[in-house]
Amino acid sequence: MTGYRQLFRTPEFTPLFLSSAAHTAAQTVSGLALGTLVFQATDSPLLSAVSMFGPSLAQAVGATLLLSGADRLAPRATLIGLSLAFAVTTAAVALPGLPVRAVLAVVLLGGLIASLGGGVRWGLLNELLSGDGTYLPGRSLFNVMSGLTQVTGYAVGGALVTALAPRPVLLLAALLHTVAAAVARLGLTARPPRATGRPSAAATLRTNAALWSSRPRRLTYLGLWVPNGLVVGCEALFVPYAPDAAGTLFACAALGMLVGDVTVGRFVPPALRARLATPLLLLLATPYLLFVLRPALPVAAGCAALASVGFGASLVQQERLMALTPAELGGQALGLHSAGMGTMQGVGAAVAGTVAQLTSAATAMTVTALTSLAVTAGLALAGGRAEGTGSPAGRARSTTRG
Repeated sequence: MTGYRQLFRTPEFTPLFLSSAAHTAAQTVSGLALGTLVFQATDSPLLSAVSMFGPSLAQAVGATLLLSGADRLAPRATLIGLSLAFAVTTAAVALPGLPVRAVLAVVLLGGLIASLGGGVRWGLLNELLSGDGTYLPGRSLFNVMSGLTQVTGYAVGGALVTALAPRPVLLLAALLHTVAAAVARLGLTARPPRATGRPSAAATLRTNAALWSSRPRRLTYLGLWVPNGLVVGCEALFVPYAPDAAGTLFACAALGMLVGDVTVGRFVPPALRARLATPLLLLLATPYLLFVLRPALPVAAGCAALASVGFGASLVQQERLMALTPAELGGQALGLHSAGMGTMQGVGAAVAGTVAQLTSAATAMTVTALTSLAVTAGLALAGGRAEGTGSPAGRARSTTRG
């Protein structure tokens, strides 16, 4: 299996990696600061959850209108522009006296911008690592970076929010987005788009329809989006569950995600890896059932860390998605995955926040986790029936095991 060190010998991998690290750090500290800012202003679990993860809802609009740009725009220029746009929107929500309604409008605009970013970034990564079987180790390493950055970002961000207040932390996040733009400008090559034609809503809809027309891809997309999004809804309630220790819970969850990504992406053999998606998705939700007992912080942190190991399922599912998708559609396929996952995370945050508003954060976590488990079981049964009947879905799933 390809070692992580070997990936850094690939031209342009390192600057893309570093730019993405700065972007992830900015998102981490800004999300925690923004959730805390809104919760302090409103005392509302719903608005706090929506402020942190609600921008992902806007990605549904972007997935409908913008995703054709993932393969039809020049990657370097697009990544630079997106990072600068994030810097502006993050600085805007730090303005003193900005009403909560205006804050939510700005962050939803940021979610719309983000809908294009995943397709461009992961499409470029797939292009850099195509043809030699290194995409999954490469994506695993990006996930490891994301986990480490989130562990550090939530720990440091939580300390900074406590010491300085949320608004200065938001300005720090805007600076990090600017750093991401600078690294992309200096380190990436100005390469042409992967596909011809102008990006448009019509082209986006046509390609999305083609991607969705395959039942194996539909099941894979649903598995990537829904159980994951519902569990992120549980995480969106960390601030109202433990206002003074939310950073600790987020950091422990990120640490668990790191362990899962390293294990699945680096050490699990391909033949076994292909069978781990459903067990990992079940692990992703099960520990949150204990939150109905309102565990103390050490137990809650352990549950969050254990659950997040299950996020390693996304690596298995992404590998399957790429095996089912033509190379020329890879950017939009990954962009649809990223935008759909972001959208479902926003839906999960809104659903969990609404239940918490009516009951409590602990109860809402448990209800949301039960829903995730039910969805995972339903998708496993649907996939099993297809495989058992020898349908195209079953044959397509089996090809990813080799």
